[in-house]
Amino acid sequence: MLSEKQLEILRERRAKVLAGGGADKIQERHAKGLLSARERLLALFQEDTFQEIATHAKHAGKHFGLADKELPSDGVIVGTGFVDGRPVAAFSQDFTVMGGTLGKMHAKKIVQSMQMALKIGVPVVAFKDSAGARIQEAVDALSGYGEVFYQNVLLSGVVPQIAIIAGPCAGGASYSPALMDYIIMTRQNAYMFITGPEVIKAVTGRTTSLEDVGSAEMHATVSGNVHFIAEDDRHAIQIAKALLSYMPSNNTEDPPHRPYPDLDLSPDEGINALIPETSAEPMDVKLVIQRLVDNGQFLEVHAGWAGNIVVGFARIQGIVVGVLANQSLVKAGAMDIDASDKGARFIRFCNAFNIPLVTLVDVPGFLPGIEQERGGIIRHGAKMLYTYASATVPKITIILRKAYGGSYLAMCAQEMGADMVFAWPTAEIAVMGAEGAVNILYRSELKGAEDRKAKAKELVEEYRAKFASPYMSASRGYITDVIEPADTRATIALALRKLLTKRELRPAKKHGDIPL
Repeated sequence: MLSEKQLEILRERRAKVLAGGGADKIQERHAKGLLSARERLLALFQEDTFQEIATHAKHAGKHFGLADKELPSDGVIVGTGFVDGRPVAAFSQDFTVMGGTLGKMHAKKIVQSMQMALKIGVPVVAFKDSAGARIQEAVDALSGYGEVFYQNVLLSGVVPQIAIIAGPCAGGASYSPALMDYIIMTRQNAYMFITGPEVIKAVTGRTTSLEDVGSAEMHATVSGNVHFIAEDDRHAIQIAKALLSYMPSNNTEDPPHRPYPDLDLSPDEGINALIPETSAEPMDVKLVIQRLVDNGQFLEVHAGWAGNIVVGFARIQGIVVGVLANQSLVKAGAMDIDASDKGARFIRFCNAFNIPLVTLVDVPGFLPGIEQERGGIIRHGAKMLYTYASATVPKITIILRKAYGGSYLAMCAQEMGADMVFAWPTAEIAVMGAEGAVNILYRSELKGAEDRKAKAKELVEEYRAKFASPYMSASRGYITDVIEPADTRATIALALRKLLTKRELRPAKKHGDIPL
């Protein structure tokens, strides 16, 4: 029989755990606009669905200066709950308990939550808020980090992993989120770096700031490490929930499609108004995407980085898709090193989790320049070729306007495994742009022409009509059909329904050798 004493002990222990680092420290967090570690989990999960793991775990106490320290939950809260009706595993580092530093037990708890996610096949959401390795635990802390990193890799491609950087994330701590699928970072009170301003100054003599090397803005626009910037903790949780709404729980499941009972094949004449008169004029592809997806809802990923390519999640008549599109408003839509990395990583994620790919093409080529060549554009551009060719999910390509040279192939041409390729009548598909081709092919004729500009213009139009026309590619079987822009949404929706049962076998191998 349960005694009053036993019940009292249980309640006292539970109260200590729930108090974390104490009311004063939690109040300090609130004053900065931050939620406590436990409040973050409660905000993520549906009410009364959170079940904690290893609630009373405690460090061994053998380390320097730790023997008499009481560390509630050893500075990290882990467990499972439901998000919009679906189970999710999560852990939240508690900065009020010894700065959320990671020691051996702290790491063991994180690993337990990830092992649970792997066992039951559910996503992981990680709230990162830690001063780093627990110095008192010396090499044991490093061992703990290694175990976490190893588990990140085991989960990769099996269950989705989302990191929320909601506080400091420095040194080795930053590698765990880097190994996860998506990073959301709060604009204030959070930073992430390997070496901070003080170390940089000591080693290089260069003065810098936290904003320069570790802010959300820098990582979202310069380094490309961060996929989403959140205004605060609650906004970060909203973004995480939005991401989860497009993802399956694991790699053996389909995404959470919500197919319309009846296909809507009606045309959208409004899309015609978005197309400029000439291909030389830029076209905002985000406006095109908004007309193609359900209710204009598009969750853009990496919105602040490599803007010449747009990637993100949406639904088309209820079917979850990953969208990739060249953005001619930025660098004329040309592919460069960053755009290639951004696109390739997104393709790889979608393929791992059975999300169909819709590619909108308006690309004049790879960005020319000595910086690009010396920076390895060949290797980086090859990532696009590799990831599209290796992807076995349904792949639908729409050529909107320009599709020149190697970039035509890099944006998922039929030869790179596209299941269906459609083109607008405005599409131009060729080795290079008409002007460049005419200058090369008709140099001698133009040299002797009295009215060179008029002759060149005439030849350019002739080249476009004869050699770059979508009907030319269609006649060779490279394009499924040439469609009216107004029929694009209906065409994609119909194709998706047919391709959802796609099965594609590949040669048996351990893994390919992507050009990293």
